[in-house]
Amino acid sequence: MFLRAGLVSLALLLASRLLGLLRESVQAAALGASGLADVAILMLTLPDLLTGILAAGALGYVLLPLWARQTNAAQGRTRARLTRWLLGAGLVAGSLLMLFPQLVVQLLAPGLSTEARASVSHALWWSALAMPMALLAALWTTRLQHLRDFTGMYGANLVVNSAVVAALLLIAWQGPPTWSEAVAVLGAGLALGSLARLAWLRWRMQRAEPVATPTRAPDGTPTEWPRTPVWLWALASAGLPLLLPLLGRSLASTAGEGALTTFNYAWKLVELPLVLAVQLVATLAFPGIARAFAGVGTPATHPLDAGDGSLQNARRGALRQAFVLAWVLACAAAAALAGTAPALAQLLFGWGRMSPEAVTLVAAWAQVGAWSLLPQALLAVLLTLMASTGRLRGAVLAYSGALLLLGALGWAATHAGAGSTQGVNGERIMWAINAALALAAVALLLREREFVRGALLFRDLLPAALAAALLAHAAGLWAPATRWAGLAWALGVAAAVVGAAWVMSPGLRQALRR
Repeated sequence: MFLRAGLVSLALLLASRLLGLLRESVQAAALGASGLADVAILMLTLPDLLTGILAAGALGYVLLPLWARQTNAAQGRTRARLTRWLLGAGLVAGSLLMLFPQLVVQLLAPGLSTEARASVSHALWWSALAMPMALLAALWTTRLQHLRDFTGMYGANLVVNSAVVAALLLIAWQGPPTWSEAVAVLGAGLALGSLARLAWLRWRMQRAEPVATPTRAPDGTPTEWPRTPVWLWALASAGLPLLLPLLGRSLASTAGEGALTTFNYAWKLVELPLVLAVQLVATLAFPGIARAFAGVGTPATHPLDAGDGSLQNARRGALRQAFVLAWVLACAAAAALAGTAPALAQLLFGWGRMSPEAVTLVAAWAQVGAWSLLPQALLAVLLTLMASTGRLRGAVLAYSGALLLLGALGWAATHAGAGSTQGVNGERIMWAINAALALAAVALLLREREFVRGALLFRDLLPAALAAALLAHAAGLWAPATRWAGLAWALGVAAAVVGAAWVMSPGLRQALRR
């Protein structure tokens, strides 16, 4: 399933993320690492970021297991009710952005100058306009995931990024913009892109709906509107992971203007393989894991011992292939990024108004953040499992602890780095994120040990981890400094890690055959 569905999905997701990187590259060339760039990033990312925290992940965690049990009519009622709720929530969130812009700045970009803060109010009006559209798009994207229309899911990102890239190119072509001109052009691009994304998703849903064949609950499980605690735990478990990089970005911003932009670009280098590899596996695995674990609550016996042998094998196999694929791809990406970040940062951001010093900081921060991909690979699959079995409370507790740890370590990093370079602060913040994610992964593995026993195997994970450590070190010693040669070197390193895992990990070979 992964190899067949994954190839089409990966191609579309790759195209979407490459366009997203083009957006960041054009933005770096047009605005550099400046206060205006900080404002632009805040405006452009806030709608989808708030949607991810408030709704997007929670919709998947709640609706995919629910729709696996519902009839077509019940699914329609659920969608109609959620549409009303999400549009109302979007209007409320947008109103708050417009009414309290300075509070938003103080929380998310405390390092902005007085001139930058004066432009934030105008910028957040555009963000507020996009909020209802972003929330509705999250619901429709979840629907397409249930229908396994991955073309529709990932194509939506192409639509919205195309509009923003066009606006950035217009700014770059016209020369250095004024603050008001830049905000107006980028805001219009954001609004048009959000509308076009909704039109695309609506069209794809109309095409996919007739072929949906959901089943009734086999065990008498209620299939109507989920209880409020289910939503609350899903919202918290999906939103808290997104708060980690958001908190890191806010902490980095305390170093002054441009630091938010620098951290954002460094995290984009980490986020690209995270989405292309780790989250792609989790997305493809979610419907299958939800169906395999349908009806499983919190059994007193071993969760994989209930039912007949075929059901046990299906559950164990679904988890094992998700774990091994996510882990191997995360190791490959971490090794490539850690070893070749200077060349990749120069390729993507070493243009236009980006200074060489800012590009160097982007590379240094990304090299540290690359290793966060390993715990995030485990977390992605664990959250999928916990959502499928309706037990997200543990995820909330684990991520709450991770956020507290990041806050403490980040506060120490920013204060310890007072009077020093931004690079020291940024690297410490990245290490703090790594530690927080590792803590969350260990906590959830211990909590879910009964579920993952027999599915998460040491012999599946060790080969890729060893190969990643060795090849990252070697790549750092011998990687070329030129842009395109560095990209080729990074791809070679990633391929070498996957190849080593293929030879030494039977779990990877088995997962790719299924």
